[in-house]
Amino acid sequence: MAQNTQHIHSTDQKIDYQLKRSRRKTIGIRIGHRGVQVCAPMDLSLSAIDRLVQTKARWIQQKLAEWNDRKPLKALTNDGRALHPMLGDLWTPGISGHGQLHMMLASSDAARHATAADDALEPAFVQKWIAVWYQQRATACFSERLALYAGRLNVAKPHFRLSHAKTRWGSCNSRGVIRLNWRLIQLPLHLIDYVVAHELCHLIEMNHSPAFWRLVAGIFPDYLRARRELNTYAVC
Repeated sequence: MAQNTQHIHSTDQKIDYQLKRSRRKTIGIRIGHRGVQVCAPMDLSLSAIDRLVQTKARWIQQKLAEWNDRKPLKALTNDGRALHPMLGDLWTPGISGHGQLHMMLASSDAARHATAADDALEPAFVQKWIAVWYQQRATACFSERLALYAGRLNVAKPHFRLSHAKTRWGSCNSRGVIRLNWRLIQLPLHLIDYVVAHELCHLIEMNHSPAFWRLVAGIFPDYLRARRELNTYAVC
């Protein structure tokens, strides 16, 4: 597969895109964390590709704006203290009176009086510890929610793995293994539930047909609102 960078001008704005050529028979346009990617057949001329991108310029600019407006799931700071989102709340690492590193709700009295972790320990160690903390809680939470929604769908709880994907919150393969992005644990619980319900329904319908969405609605009725809210967050 060949790849290079191209650009066109739409009104007063330049659109850069990564062009990938393959054996596919049609053109596809994808907007993501890498910007605009265009996949095209090997024998299609650059002028034909540019014309198609030009006709989609308004849509591309709209999708780029939506992507850039997504809320990043990164640590914040307040009064020099790092704040980490989990299940819709903000948490902060600190050193307890016994000298142990642990996470506390940032709004709690304990957090206000604890020694900031980065003031007492190597920042690199603290970051690794926080990554393990996130993944432990993600594993426990996702396992619980999968069991709950598998019961509602009347299927066996599937095997699942944590994912570090850059563009997906979750996936389900043909072997019935579900992958859930560990960063979901940073979101409110109802958004985790939507992704869990979505991927479980792929155990029955490996597509996004009307039958699939009826399954989703049957176990998670408010899926449309949750899907819109989820789209306001950046995966990475």
